[in-house]
Amino acid sequence: MDRVLIVDDDVELCKLLAERLSTEGFAIEAVHGGPRGLERALSGEHALVVLDLMLPGMGGLDILRRLRTQSAVPVLILTARGEDVERILGLEIGADDYLPKPFNPRELIARIRAILRRSAQVATSAVPLIAGDLRLDPVAREVWLNDTLLDLTSVEFALLETLLRAAGRILTREQLTESVLGRKLGPFDRVIDVHVSNVRRKLGPAQGGERIKAVRGSGYLFVARSEAK
Repeated sequence: MDRVLIVDDDVELCKLLAERLSTEGFAIEAVHGGPRGLERALSGEHALVVLDLMLPGMGGLDILRRLRTQSAVPVLILTARGEDVERILGLEIGADDYLPKPFNPRELIARIRAILRRSAQVATSAVPLIAGDLRLDPVAREVWLNDTLLDLTSVEFALLETLLRAAGRILTREQLTESVLGRKLGPFDRVIDVHVSNVRRKLGPAQGGERIKAVRGSGYLFVARSEAK
C-alpha cells in the first residue's frame, strides 16, 4: 500500500481526499501546517507528497526548495487557478506535476497513479546511454557530464532518458507527456515544456550547439552528434 502525504491547511478537503484515496488503496497522512509538513515529507515514509502552495508557517515553495536539497520523493503541487508564476516556479524547483484548485478527486488520483507508475518503472535497458560528454546510467539512475554528476529530479531523468533513446528523432509534446508524466497532454498544459527547460539549463550547451532542440509546432529532439553543428 503506497503511503501518500497531503500537506494542505484545508482540513475538510484533506478529509475528503483521505476518504477517496483510501478507497483506491492508498494509506493517507494529512498535515495542515508548513513546518510539520516539511518534517513529515523528509521522513522517507511516503511514496508521494501532495503539497499545497498556500500554507501557514511556511509556504509550499519554501517547503519544496528545502525538500529537494535532501529528498527526491515525488511531489504533486496544488495551486489556485491563475497562479501561473507559482506553478511554473514549483516545477522549476523540482515538483513532478501540478493540479489547479478546484479539482476533481478522480483527476488527482489519476495524476498520483501516473507519477507513481513512472517512479516505479524499470529501465528498458541496462546499457548506459552516451552522447558526447554526456553519460546516462539507467541502472544507477545517474547522469554524468564529463566528470560531474548532475542533480536531476526523477522526472527530469526520465525525460532525458526518453530523449536520448530517440536521439535525432522529434518527439511531440503529446508523446513526451504520456511517456514521462504518464498522462495525456491537457489544453494549455506547459508542464513538459518547463521540465525540458530545466534539463536544458542543467546540461548546458554542447560543443557546436544546443543539445535539446525545440521544433516549432512539433516537439523536441535530442540533437545527435552528427547534427550538432
